[in-house]
Amino acid sequence: MNSKIKVYDVMSSLDWTVFCVILLLTFLSVIYGHSLKKKTLKTDDEKESFLDLILMGRQLTLPMFVATLVATWYGGIFGVTAIAFEKGVYNFVTQGAFWYIAYLIFAFFLVDKIARYKAITLPDLIEQMFGPKSAKVCGVFNFFNVLPIVYTISLGLFLQLIFGGHLWQMMILGILIVVAYSMYGGFRAVVFSDIIQFFVMCLAVLTVLLLSLYMYGGPTFLVNNLPKQHFTLTGGESWATTFVWGFIALSTLVDPNFYQRVFAAKSSKVAKVGIIISTLIWFIFDICTTFGAMYAKAVIPQADSSYAYMIYAIQILPNGLRGFFMAGILATILSTLDSYLFLAGTTITYDLVPRKWKGKPLLHHIGIVFVGGLAIVLAIVFKGNIKVVWKTLGSYSASCLLLPVLYGHIFPRKISDAQFVFACICGVVATTYWRLVAHQGFLKHVDELYIGILATSLGLSVFAAMRHASRKKIL
Repeated sequence: MNSKIKVYDVMSSLDWTVFCVILLLTFLSVIYGHSLKKKTLKTDDEKESFLDLILMGRQLTLPMFVATLVATWYGGIFGVTAIAFEKGVYNFVTQGAFWYIAYLIFAFFLVDKIARYKAITLPDLIEQMFGPKSAKVCGVFNFFNVLPIVYTISLGLFLQLIFGGHLWQMMILGILIVVAYSMYGGFRAVVFSDIIQFFVMCLAVLTVLLLSLYMYGGPTFLVNNLPKQHFTLTGGESWATTFVWGFIALSTLVDPNFYQRVFAAKSSKVAKVGIIISTLIWFIFDICTTFGAMYAKAVIPQADSSYAYMIYAIQILPNGLRGFFMAGILATILSTLDSYLFLAGTTITYDLVPRKWKGKPLLHHIGIVFVGGLAIVLAIVFKGNIKVVWKTLGSYSASCLLLPVLYGHIFPRKISDAQFVFACICGVVATTYWRLVAHQGFLKHVDELYIGILATSLGLSVFAAMRHASRKKIL
């Protein structure tokens, strides 16, 4: 098996036919979703139109909830499979197990709490919990949290693998297509395209694992052909580094995509059951991608880790299934990219603009175009390194925003608007300082995420102590 191939030359006519049919079905689903909007929305009221645009009128049923949530979560498949190729089981721990804990915490402890607010976005919820200043700070964090840099890179890598050319050219081509259909149908278009993409992406990665087991055998083959560290929980990394991913996974508790789907669900029960079902599906999906990439490492160890899983899969799959797999990988990327692109546009045009401009559909479309352009620029700045993007943006979200929001849920009305803002600023300053300054000895092994969490906690505590002292002095 070759470690380098030209995908375009390997694909047969049948493969391209299957690939194009699935793409056509995806775009037809967008058109179908848009036609349903015309039947469902019986009013020209601008507020109702905007609610339908970004939350599908809060009519998300359980099947649609599961399909869109699962599909939205795996656009960084190039990054996940690269980690599994290089580190083995470590990928399942850091990109799987930690996240399942966060999902279940969200389902059992947060869904009912946030459903009663009837919010439209996460910053809207934060404003109701803490105040308007906190909402603006949350909006800024949200924007960078959902800025689809990783998924722009992933789409560029996918198109580059097929057509060649420069990465930046392929990223621009991909973004233009996704921007077009995201603007056309709103959140409804995202959901209906996710339904097609959900089935294709899950079946594609499952097929690769089943064929690998058939051709090479079970775990014994992997044990005999992979380094021992591929079967350790830390993959050769320290426990401190491993647990950083655990805190990043907890940033799910402040992830606007989760909140958007909960806000869009028909009921809190739909949201809760939907997250539990989605977690089971993610568990199976993670097994498929982790072990699929490990088979790739065992068979073509010299391959570029970014492309290894794709190159391996294409060579073991027969005609027809090869095209289905390629469509599945593209579906995995698109289903996340369109959701993040749409939500980042919503953050700008609903959460960050002056109140008088909120809820304007035209402004939302302009926001999506702006986000697409910015994502390309930052993808180039990060030099196409998916892991660095995840680590950087995830660290800020987990260390600065997570604790204040959780404290707000646990102790309602106990944290003031100014206290929330102060704590977040402390976290940002500390995290940025630790990233930029060189450290010696033990300190160089301390991740900036831990420093950010400590600073945020101290910010909450110091502000509370100062407020208490001030009240005591007045009395």
